Amino acid sequence: MILSIFVGAGLWLATRDHSEPQALVANPTPQPSDTGWQAVVPPPPTPSAPAPEGRSTPAPSPPDGRSTPAPSAPATVGRSTPAPSAPATEDGATPAPSVPDGRSTAGPSSQAKEASTDGARVKVTVPPSVGPSARARASQLSVKQVYRIHGDYQRGLSAAQAALNHGAMGKLEHGLALEMTRASFKTARLEGTSVASGIWPNPQVWVPRHVEGSPDWFVAVSYDPGVARITDVMSSTPAGWRLVASAADTRATPARFPKIATDSDGYATSLPENAPGLLATPRQIARAHLASMENAELDPAFADGPWTSETVTFWQQERAQLEEAGWTLRLSYLPEGPVRALRTSDGGALVWYAARSTDARKAQRVGAKVTLKGSAAVRTENRSFTHSVSATYGRMYVAHVPPAGSAEPVRVLGEWSDVLESHGD
Repeated sequence: MILSIFVGAGLWLATRDHSEPQALVANPTPQPSDTGWQAVVPPPPTPSAPAPEGRSTPAPSPPDGRSTPAPSAPATVGRSTPAPSAPATEDGATPAPSVPDGRSTAGPSSQAKEASTDGARVKVTVPPSVGPSARARASQLSVKQVYRIHGDYQRGLSAAQAALNHGAMGKLEHGLALEMTRASFKTARLEGTSVASGIWPNPQVWVPRHVEGSPDWFVAVSYDPGVARITDVMSSTPAGWRLVASAADTRATPARFPKIATDSDGYATSLPENAPGLLATPRQIARAHLASMENAELDPAFADGPWTSETVTFWQQERAQLEEAGWTLRLSYLPEGPVRALRTSDGGALVWYAARSTDARKAQRVGAKVTLKGSAAVRTENRSFTHSVSATYGRMYVAHVPPAGSAEPVRVLGEWSDVLESHGD
């Protein structure tokens, strides 16, 4: 979803809604406006849900209402957009983008190619089973082509945002990403609002080597200091290049971003879903994270943060409050699409994965009402419900998985979420 937000001295910026879900809870007593509660019968005091303030990307909640601050605005705003620095690596150095054709480009800076991780240089040993093999060959893409593909996508997206052009998105995105963006357009139309448009400045790209039998893909990372760090994944499809995944960290100081490993030719290394040599395989990490969210239980393998511990705490509070009001809460996080991974310089991996989540609430006794918020509320005409209500979201994540034997936890580094539908009675 693309939302408009007011930033600084009268500047409107645009971005996808990579925000966290907001409280959709039943509440018998009046509460602050960020909870979305409807007064009916007073329950005992309960913890309040995390407040959706600032860019800290607070706790879980359906993805609307807390928009991710934004990419640089269109030139018409009358403010030149300073070029952001590249995403910070583990030690604050600038990660080097892939340069598969061995030539310098007009793209982002590729300085600090030898950047260390956590202050020490790390020698990466890639297991033969997951490294470039005899079946791998040089990608058909040059860096110049990759920047053009991503640039065309950004310009097309900006135009589609401005016009809420549902059809145009089919030429830009694919799968769940397409469904999420189209859903956000539908919400805007129902709400009678427009969406701002803009282009993220100075992306950096990493291009994995081509592997026979697998689609080509690449990663583009944009970082606008004080606004957000965005990671886009684009893949070749039978219909052409499409965005298939994205995630954002909108905190004022984003989490450390690991250096993506590149070989002597500047290529990144893609890993299969069952790649060995990590704390767990990429597929296992994705399933473990989603299970933690679904069960609202902490998983010690994951570092604390807005998309792990804070989400779990939120759902625990939400369930407790609903139970006090005579309602139940059922959560489901179903994996959606492939799990993609790139080798990092510490021997670990960056992993992208997605899910379709549903939070369903059902009344067990007469009493409290549930009022939704944000896009979910728009989809249900801002009504309150006495029997049941549910909201379904598309969610995309990126996480850093340490190598096997590491004492470091898995760190979830960003999310994109958007409401797909909501129903109630």
